Amino acid sequence: MSETLAAVRAEAAKLRGVRGTLAALLLFAPFSLLVAALDGWSAKGAIDSGSSGLRSDFTPEQAGLDGVLYGQLALIVFGVLIVSAEYGSGMMRVSLLAVPRRGRLYLAKMTVTTLAAAALAVPVTVAGYLVTQAALGSHGSTLGADGVPRALAGAVVYLTLMTLFAASVAATARSAVLPLAVLLPMVLAGSQILSVIGATKDLVRYFPDQAGSELLDVHSDGALRGAVILLLWTAAGLVCGYVRHRRWDG
Repeated sequence: MSETLAAVRAEAAKLRGVRGTLAALLLFAPFSLLVAALDGWSAKGAIDSGSSGLRSDFTPEQAGLDGVLYGQLALIVFGVLIVSAEYGSGMMRVSLLAVPRRGRLYLAKMTVTTLAAAALAVPVTVAGYLVTQAALGSHGSTLGADGVPRALAGAVVYLTLMTLFAASVAATARSAVLPLAVLLPMVLAGSQILSVIGATKDLVRYFPDQAGSELLDVHSDGALRGAVILLLWTAAGLVCGYVRHRRWDG
């Protein structure tokens, strides 16, 4: 147990020492809060002017979670880089000399990834919601509004699992290019486009980001289903990543 804790501490130290990976993690906060503020101000302007540009299903409570949906891009990059950087630089050989048991090293890296994502997701999710409500002014809502506490907790779970899923995909691919080329377009627009196409509309509901987004829906009754699907994607990714990591011979 002490050796595992030592491996976790070593991975935490590596996270603090690798600028690119740390920068991706820290960018999550300002990016999410900026989008949250712009979203609130834009919606307030639309409401005050009676503009028809506001989406028909707009609610101040749901708008408060839009910032972290875009901010997750930084966390996905972080999840990919924290794993792929060592394969690309050859540092994985050094890490295995320090921690020869590959399962222990993999567990330590994924533990640090999970803790870092969750530790940042909690304050940023709450702050993003409050920033949007402040920007909405008199049109804003409160933290205690119906469905909001559950959606905020769901957002933290969603962000943490998506980060861990991205890390597992990077471990499977052993590089950053393929995971970033697939995950970023999928989260940014791919899933939304596929969800309006008749042939793929039903299938895309089982994509990790689409299923997981139910967790952030203030009025959704499918949060549990979404959580289970996203958890299954993450578990499958972690198994595949571990198998590839165990067989790594670089």
